[in-house]
Amino acid sequence: MKTRIILLGILFGQQLSAQSYKKIHAKAIVVDTHNDILMQAADRGTVFDQDLTGKTHSDLTRWKKGGLDVQIFSVYSDGGLKNAYAYANRQMDSLDAVALRNPDKIIKVSNYADMLRAVKQHKIAAMFGVEGGHMIEDDLAKLETLYKRGARYLTLTHNVAPAWATSAADETSPNPVIGKGLNSEGKKGLTDFGRQVVQKMNELGMMIDVSHLGDQSFWDVIKITTKPIIASHSSVYSLVPHRRNLKDEQIKAIAKNGGVIQVNFNPGFIDKSFGEKENAFFKKHAAESDSLTKAGMDEWYMMDWLYKKYSAEAEPMRPPLSMLIDHIDYIVKLVGVDYAGLGSDFDGINLTPQKLDDVTTYPLITKALVEKGYPKKDINKILGGNLLRVLKANEAK
Repeated sequence: MKTRIILLGILFGQQLSAQSYKKIHAKAIVVDTHNDILMQAADRGTVFDQDLTGKTHSDLTRWKKGGLDVQIFSVYSDGGLKNAYAYANRQMDSLDAVALRNPDKIIKVSNYADMLRAVKQHKIAAMFGVEGGHMIEDDLAKLETLYKRGARYLTLTHNVAPAWATSAADETSPNPVIGKGLNSEGKKGLTDFGRQVVQKMNELGMMIDVSHLGDQSFWDVIKITTKPIIASHSSVYSLVPHRRNLKDEQIKAIAKNGGVIQVNFNPGFIDKSFGEKENAFFKKHAAESDSLTKAGMDEWYMMDWLYKKYSAEAEPMRPPLSMLIDHIDYIVKLVGVDYAGLGSDFDGINLTPQKLDDVTTYPLITKALVEKGYPKKDINKILGGNLLRVLKANEAK
């Protein structure tokens, strides 16, 4: 009899926990600062107000199922692309078209107040984040035009950086030279024009994104900026020493600046054993990957194709959801709960953590935080409140 009572108590507790996390998630403003579906729209003609289940991580219906309220869409191109500004606008056009066709489901917003209004209307509030300073083509007027189109952050560099800043890839280059490892002034960090970009962004109210930045560029930004910054999709270097992750002193500096770190779901950034597994996978399938790239397939799409073809091999490579939570928890313990958020990189990563199969699974993050002992008010901050605070602070004159 006693055993039966205990089992009933456990089951009742589990039901309460399920109700609790679902209620918390439904009431929270859930923000994701980095989704790459626009890249696939531009490259593949992907139409994301259609059902893309099994093809992509995201589509309009699944965002709603996942309880997402605010999506900042990445506008991305490789740093070596010619006419990158035109390509950026082409990606923006694809979101504009979807919003025009679905005014009852998604709306582009330009500020904090409009965002809250859209959320109250149960619409997805959409903004752009331009991933790579090369897309402004060394022209502050183009930066301002992108801002007017709805870009609310600029990632100063991607892996291949503009001439006026150095990326994490640059600054870890073994043989740095101008254009590959050094900026146009022959140094690491920001040039004079790079500093002008930061100042112009502060003036506009456009969030400065330090994901992908090299260490020297990062510290140059910290010295110059008058507004809180973001890392739109980065994780913790102390847990996984990847060049794209943030070191403790950088996390502390972002907290002191009043910014926020939006944790990336990329397995290579949250699981230190993933790189070895990935290398073994592509070594095994080297002949096929070489054939695909020689035929002209982009490396990212080649990887995506092989992971899907050999899904039985790829599945065990995915890290547990708990590893993603570990990165959030590390930031909270290091600097406080006001400085962590979510920057999934959905549709820009080939594999995701276990259980986080697509955008419908955001509630599982809330569940994991509840199970970790986080109170509702702190969960609300992590899910979106912290990013909204930074957005509002950047708008202030």
